[in-house]
Amino acid sequence: MATAVRAQEPGTGTTAAAESPRVARRWDWPVLVVCAVSALVVGLLSPADTSQEAWGLAAAVGYGCAALVAARSSARWAPAPAVVAVAGAIVVPLLYLTVISKEQMEVGVVERAADLLFASGNPYNPAPHVVRDFNPYLPGMALFGIPHMLFGDAPFTSARLWFLAGFLAAVAAAIRVLAGGRDGGAGRIGTPRGVTGTTGVWWLCACPVVALPLTIGGVDPPVIGLMCLALAFTQRGDAARAGLALGAAAALKWTAWPAIPVLVAVLAVRGGRRAAVRCAAGAVGVAVLAVVPVALAFSDAFYRNVVLYPFGLGPTASSAQSPLLGHLIAVLVPHGDAVTMALIALSAAGVGLSLLIRPPSSAVAGADRLALGLILAIVLSPATRIGYAIYPIVLLTWPRFTAALTAARGAADGGRASTAS
Repeated sequence: MATAVRAQEPGTGTTAAAESPRVARRWDWPVLVVCAVSALVVGLLSPADTSQEAWGLAAAVGYGCAALVAARSSARWAPAPAVVAVAGAIVVPLLYLTVISKEQMEVGVVERAADLLFASGNPYNPAPHVVRDFNPYLPGMALFGIPHMLFGDAPFTSARLWFLAGFLAAVAAAIRVLAGGRDGGAGRIGTPRGVTGTTGVWWLCACPVVALPLTIGGVDPPVIGLMCLALAFTQRGDAARAGLALGAAAALKWTAWPAIPVLVAVLAVRGGRRAAVRCAAGAVGVAVLAVVPVALAFSDAFYRNVVLYPFGLGPTASSAQSPLLGHLIAVLVPHGDAVTMALIALSAAGVGLSLLIRPPSSAVAGADRLALGLILAIVLSPATRIGYAIYPIVLLTWPRFTAALTAARGAADGGRASTAS
């Protein structure tokens, strides 16, 4: 046990206790308590007999147990509480919802898109009337429905499971990239505080805004996972692969497209014009090859499903309705839809101008700039979901963890080099 060091004050003959080192504040178990309360609120406020209700009640218990484990642990942000949180917030509710065949509507939309794509080449319903008829995603998203199209209803063919697999594969690849091609989760690469790739993945999955869509079948996790992979390549200075990863994300959903100019700006600062061009060519090339042929061949269906519907501009109201500023403007202000579109355009122009005036010089700074742009778009969009918060939250936290992981790898390599010499 540490004891206070006492020193004699000159000229007084008295002693004073030297100030003891400040004890670092614990944030892990309080955060888990907040997660438990948030999940419980989701469960209690969600309509009865829905996947959100089941997730909220199960996750509240999981986060509560994880908070107890964290409070009894001597290490901060240890892997054990994160594993408990993932078990309670993802594994248990996912198994339960799979058994009772209850999932988010998006799962059926993507599976039907795969059926349409392979039957006619068009993943979009040409004459949608009700919400379930619309497919607001870009053509690449239909790939997650291929297992269901090939094998029908089976335990491992649901698009929900492939969303999860895609997210985990992208994040695992990002860790491997940052670890220099080695296993970043085996404990060989870490800070003195025990930051490792595997620990970070556990905590990322335990985050409620990630755990909820992973469990109920949200389409956003694989998109943000590929964006994390693109950020990892950017951090390593691999412009070509950063562009390819970003292009894959942009082929899935519009929400990935704002990342293209941001990462191009980062690579222009870090690697010059050639690196920026390589990234832009890869990202735009993949996205264009995936989107443009379908958009040109089935322009009317594409416009109805992917442009009008997700922005709340079509005759059928989008199911993505949240009481954020854009929705309130669209409902309460005359010509509110036009006002929100103008505000979104102005905010996008402002972020774009900032890339020219003061371009971000690191992956963390780029992720912060991208998060700012997406927050503005989410808040101002007339048709949005609180669940879209997965983008800014992951962008604000995950690159900082990976920067710490990369710094730890560099320190470990430097230590090995000095020992060898």
